[in-house]
Amino acid sequence: MIRRSIKQGAWLVLVLSGLVTVVYWVQFSPVTVITASVERGPIVAEVMGTGTLESRVRATISPKTSGRIQTIPVDQGDRVSAGETLVTLDDEELRQQVAIARANLEAAEAKVERLRADKGRAASVLAQAKRHFTRVQDLYARSVAASEEVEKATESLQIAEAGLSSAESAIVEAQKELIAAEETLNYQLTLLDDATVKAPFDGLVVDRQRDPGDVVVPGSPVLSLIDTSELWISAWVDETAMARLRPGQPARVVFRSEPERSAPGRVARLGREADRETREFVVDVHALELPENWAVGQRAEVYIETDRKDSSLRIPARFVVWSADTPGVFVEEDGRSIWHPIEIGLREQDVIEVVEGLAATQTILVPVAPNTTLTDGRRITVP
Repeated sequence: MIRRSIKQGAWLVLVLSGLVTVVYWVQFSPVTVITASVERGPIVAEVMGTGTLESRVRATISPKTSGRIQTIPVDQGDRVSAGETLVTLDDEELRQQVAIARANLEAAEAKVERLRADKGRAASVLAQAKRHFTRVQDLYARSVAASEEVEKATESLQIAEAGLSSAESAIVEAQKELIAAEETLNYQLTLLDDATVKAPFDGLVVDRQRDPGDVVVPGSPVLSLIDTSELWISAWVDETAMARLRPGQPARVVFRSEPERSAPGRVARLGREADRETREFVVDVHALELPENWAVGQRAEVYIETDRKDSSLRIPARFVVWSADTPGVFVEEDGRSIWHPIEIGLREQDVIEVVEGLAATQTILVPVAPNTTLTDGRRITVP
């Protein structure tokens, strides 16, 4: 029993010694840190958003009439000019309809000319009937002509007048038919013209959905055309940044195809509707420079400049340690870490401005090990 008690006591001493050693190394052993100097320099506050490259003006090229595609002289990636032919449909039947409409128009014009000639003859007959009627009336007044001759002259005059009126009515009716024939011809010419689809503006073909031989109906998409003079990133930005944004602000655009390069941009317009789920709204940023290879719809990040200072105290953002709601940093004093509260100002991507609490000569600390924390007064070592 005595030996057993001695052994148990020895094990207890060993365990306690181990615990004391662990507590010492955890609480009192020096923490290896890396340091950074408080620097003075420029700082730019930015708001970040993620979006896609879009064109402000985009058109879906489709025919106005049904038919079989005859030719598509352009392809994806081709640049086109306004008025350039993009699609032609088989127009043989349409040309036949135009020829028929033109023949009907010529027939209507000939009919009008013939009826005008008939009117001329009717006018001549009426003039002759009037002269005869006047002569007979004169003879009847001198008792040379009988009343029967007056009646016949009157009847002839009325018949001539009716003939002229009928000729005039026929001309009016023929002119209406002529107008209808002209409208029919114009309609058929419009259909024939619609068989050729032309570019509405200078642009770039970004997609081709059809090939020659395909049958299309009005509204069937054949090509997608964009205007490359105004390309922008439609970026989603958190609504908390809304008050700091306005059109015209400079921005940086980082395409995911070239993450190491920033292209200049400028805010074009702000959205006026926020997503009710993500609490973000759209900001359109003009991309003033594009990569050599780009595609509409590709992803990019925008960094919109909201404020700038040419000279301020700057520290890396990862050195800031929050205590409750107060930001601060650890500084080195006599080989120990001392927490100093600070007031922060502008925030760049990985840099924070220090308004108060630090001097340009001080050195700030952060543990090397990611799971290690510094405490006020902890001994430190710099590798």
